[in-house]
Amino acid sequence: MTKKDKYYKRIIKPIEDNSFFLFGPRGVGKTSWLKKNYPKALYFDLLESETFRKFMTYPERLEEEIPESFSDWIILDEIQKIPELLNEVHRLIESKKYKFILTGSSARQLRKKGVNLLAGRAYTYFMYPLTVGELGVDFSLQKSLSVGHLPKAYLTKTPKRFLGAYLNTYLKEEVKEEGLTRNLGDFYRFLDVAVFSQGEVLNLNEVARECLLKRDKVEGYFSILEDLLLAVQIPVFSRRAKRKLVSKNKFYYFDVGVFRHLRQSGLLDSESEIDGPALETLFLQEMRAINDYYEMDYKIHYWRTKTGLEVDFVLYGNKGLLAFEIKRKRNITDKDLRGLKAFEKEYPEARKVVFCGVKKAERRGNIEILPIEYSLKNLKKILENKK
Repeated sequence: MTKKDKYYKRIIKPIEDNSFFLFGPRGVGKTSWLKKNYPKALYFDLLESETFRKFMTYPERLEEEIPESFSDWIILDEIQKIPELLNEVHRLIESKKYKFILTGSSARQLRKKGVNLLAGRAYTYFMYPLTVGELGVDFSLQKSLSVGHLPKAYLTKTPKRFLGAYLNTYLKEEVKEEGLTRNLGDFYRFLDVAVFSQGEVLNLNEVARECLLKRDKVEGYFSILEDLLLAVQIPVFSRRAKRKLVSKNKFYYFDVGVFRHLRQSGLLDSESEIDGPALETLFLQEMRAINDYYEMDYKIHYWRTKTGLEVDFVLYGNKGLLAFEIKRKRNITDKDLRGLKAFEKEYPEARKVVFCGVKKAERRGNIEILPIEYSLKNLKKILENKK
């Protein structure tokens, strides 16, 4: 097996007896995982032109393509390409008791058309870029911060070329061909500006000024990125708030490699301007995956007061309240802890952790200070929040 053909075992567990949706951005490994875990499934790729034309013109043809007495899984890859197929899937689940796996890399068309989402007859799961645990001994912090965790980006010898092709293909197919925006030039200009919002409180007016576009158009473009699962917005944590907080969301691309590729550095850029958001992004994508795969049910937020006191991530759920600050630096000063200390005054029950460049774990009062690599490798244990 060559390096590029290597398969990483994923945390997400195969489903045994119920139809399900599997959403995730292109390139996270949905198809490879399905073919590995469901080798006898009947597979239809809706990105393949002949298959697309066949079902687009006549969705009822799906039943004709299923062999008589077939009892294994039926996979419809990229179901958002033909949302109308879901009515036929629903009918076949009811009448024939077939089991379907429906993958998608965009929720936009499904939501926009208000299509039949199988009325609860199918579960919904998400797949993310590779986690640190899935990479195992292949994990390298430096490499992760440079190329991200899309499987092909991590394995190829030319990750820059792959990421460039990935974004160009993705945007061409999903944005241009589906007519999500009439002016691709405006959208590409938006992408060049939006990347500077990575890890920042989102200021739509400022982005619109930089893009020379109207605010409502920029807002729509950010929605497109979320619908294509390329980005996520994190809301402020305001439960039981005593201080005045900002009300806007923070913005992140879903993978640190995608962010790094879009955020081309220049002579006027300092490394900290890029490395800081990159490290936050890596922790966020790791938290989102672990939270989902292990059904921890945390809601992920950030916290920021009107006076500028901030905590990078706040996780709230049945397992507790966790506040995380992400720093690349090795020497943590009292100034670096101001946000967590302010948060502690309002939420003394919260567990407070700094992930940073220290070599050994230490404590400052009620605040834990943990090494970056240790934290990433043990994030599941940290999120379990067991005393």
